[in-house]
Amino acid sequence: MADDKDQQQQVAKIIVESIYNAGVRIVFGIPGAKVDAIFDTLSDHPEIRLIVCRHEQNAAFMAAAVGRITGIPGVCIATSGPGAGNLTTGLVTATTEGDPVVAIVGSVPRLLSTKHTHQSMKALDILSPTSKSATGIEVEDQAAEVVLAAFRTAATPPKGSAVVSIPMDVAGGKSKIPAFPPKAFKAPLYGHAPDQDIQTVASMIDKAKLPVLFLGQRASSPPVVSAVRELLAKHPIAVVETFQAAGAVPESQVQHVFFGRVGLFRNQTGDRILAQSDLILTLGYDPTEYDASAWNPSAKLNVVHVDYVSCDYGAYYNPTIELLGSVRENVIALTNAITHVANPANDPFCQTLSRELIAWQHQLTTTKTAPGAPVHPLHFISALQRRVTKDTTVTCDVGTVYIYMMRYFFAYEPRRLLCSNGQQTLGVGMPWAIAASLTQQNPCSEKVISLSGDGGFMFSSQELSTAVQQGCNITHFIWNDSAFNMVEFQEEMKYGRSSGIRLGGVDFVKFAEAFGAKGFRMDDADGIERVMDLALAHKGVSLVDVRIDYSQAKGLADGLIKDSVG
Repeated sequence: MADDKDQQQQVAKIIVESIYNAGVRIVFGIPGAKVDAIFDTLSDHPEIRLIVCRHEQNAAFMAAAVGRITGIPGVCIATSGPGAGNLTTGLVTATTEGDPVVAIVGSVPRLLSTKHTHQSMKALDILSPTSKSATGIEVEDQAAEVVLAAFRTAATPPKGSAVVSIPMDVAGGKSKIPAFPPKAFKAPLYGHAPDQDIQTVASMIDKAKLPVLFLGQRASSPPVVSAVRELLAKHPIAVVETFQAAGAVPESQVQHVFFGRVGLFRNQTGDRILAQSDLILTLGYDPTEYDASAWNPSAKLNVVHVDYVSCDYGAYYNPTIELLGSVRENVIALTNAITHVANPANDPFCQTLSRELIAWQHQLTTTKTAPGAPVHPLHFISALQRRVTKDTTVTCDVGTVYIYMMRYFFAYEPRRLLCSNGQQTLGVGMPWAIAASLTQQNPCSEKVISLSGDGGFMFSSQELSTAVQQGCNITHFIWNDSAFNMVEFQEEMKYGRSSGIRLGGVDFVKFAEAFGAKGFRMDDADGIERVMDLALAHKGVSLVDVRIDYSQAKGLADGLIKDSVG
């Protein structure tokens, strides 16, 4: 009996070792009495970096960005009561958008679990709808198994968040069951669909006059993108991306097969080619990214669903056939089975769309900007595009800034241009940039760029302190119009006026400097390149207040395609 006691470990140590064995090297959170045993243990771990954030929601955002970028579940930790409740938005965003996260939350000691006591809250009841799983550790010997299950759940497609609740006395207790080894944390891999179904779809592609690959969020991982690129190299086929699938097509192939990104308003070149296509292969598509009723309003398009899970079958999304299993393995199998593809480069309609996709770039060269005029979004995007490499990570908050960036900014590597497309969650830009900076091979060495509107920035602006203290190398641009413009222009379209959208009142340059960052102003179009160069050259955290011109923002919703012509 004495030998068993000698072999026992503190549960907090088992949890930390489990985190390490899962491959996690950065943990985000805010301490509290109900989780202080875990924080105390983390502080002694030589290979896990503990990042203390300013708000639990932002800790969840950062963990989600780590999960999206690395493929390994990000970890956030919060104490009981409001600490756990503050994770809600971050966790539902992660689950909706396929980002693996494990959230560890504290709870009151078991003896007090039925009492009305300090920071008591039914956290699992609140967080369960936001996550793939939400499990409480009831006895010490469950700790290793519950944490392992959470990591496997978060990492299994469709990926998302998993919550573990640990009573204060359990975390400080001991268990005879140690952390499981690293191999246990690797979720099993999927194979491809049945050979007969692969051959059926390959034959459909061979016969199609205008087949299109429609890439969604679960086709944005580097392994899937690698398979897609092998397919494109062998069989050039038209490609359309959702916002979250940005970067799948390499720069060398963009002008031949890429027809833009789609989302929100059905008026893009990608929408037009989808409408004309006689065969659409959706790869990893999730309807939260872009409702099928928007891009397939007649419900007549010929669709093949390729995903890890069966489709959300309905009136507007009713595939002819589904290839279930690993998206990557199914793409590889199709690559080997296809014998012929109608090359979009030879199609006059596709040639026209290719020209239209980049027409705005030519228009910029002939546009005269009035002296002192605010910065036009496309002028900004054009200048930024020339100053980044294909490996630069750019994170984009939600707002009108996100519509412009996801439509017009080109990305040539997977998960280098990040946005919140499923929940459209305000405030992700800065926290995601912090996570991207910290997860670099040489942490904080390369410049990370983030963008937000002035409204979205204030949702997580306190994390400027985190970015500075952690030595991040980030330039954050605020497109400032003193309003919630994405709401404003849509209200004006509906009601002829806007309401509840006015903001202002913040000097963002002084705000940045108060946190130890470097502040810049971009007041007019004449200063775009000069100020951008100065801000990007600054080693550390810089913030640029951009006086943006949203006078043409309503045009983002103009020219909607009314009916499918497919």
